[in-house]
Amino acid sequence: MATTATQAAHPAELHLAQDAAADALLTRSPLALLVGMALDQQFAMERAFRGPYLIQERLGAFDAASIAGHPDLKAVFATPPVVHRFPGSMAGRVQDLCRYLVEHYDGDAEALWTGVRTGQELLARLEALPGFGTQKAQIFLALLGKQYGVRPKGWRGAAGSYGDKGSHRSIADVTSPETLLQVRAYKQSVKAAARAAST
Repeated sequence: MATTATQAAHPAELHLAQDAAADALLTRSPLALLVGMALDQQFAMERAFRGPYLIQERLGAFDAASIAGHPDLKAVFATPPVVHRFPGSMAGRVQDLCRYLVEHYDGDAEALWTGVRTGQELLARLEALPGFGTQKAQIFLALLGKQYGVRPKGWRGAAGSYGDKGSHRSIADVTSPETLLQVRAYKQSVKAAARAAST
């Protein structure tokens, strides 16, 4: 029987950050996974998903309430090594995300998908998050389905092409250093095609 969102089984180990300690946090913390996805913008994928570990190291904790209420998260982000290349704007984005989780889900990121029955329902919840447009929401939905055991009915269709089996389009498909390179090559080919089309 297919795994549903209410029966989700967390993965044994993720390899998104390509760093053992950072990946261990991503594996055990739905919030870390969500924050990593928020940071995955105009920044190397593996460094974006290493961000939650850096935040935890500097705050001494990693929970939505602590991040939402931090008085100077920009300074936390800007401390070398930086959490993101745009520490000010991304600190604000992560703080907005955590405030939303506190307000709507009692700070529990996993509650986003707990009890969800369909992929479209989950996609709608993800699209409602601050900083999550349709593309980011679909990529995260694909990541949840492919690697995190969250597979409500129709999840692949709701994730669009990012849900395709055997694809190497996004962080959802990164399971090793080799697949990271494959995804990076795909992204570069898409950018090159876009540049060629514009000229």
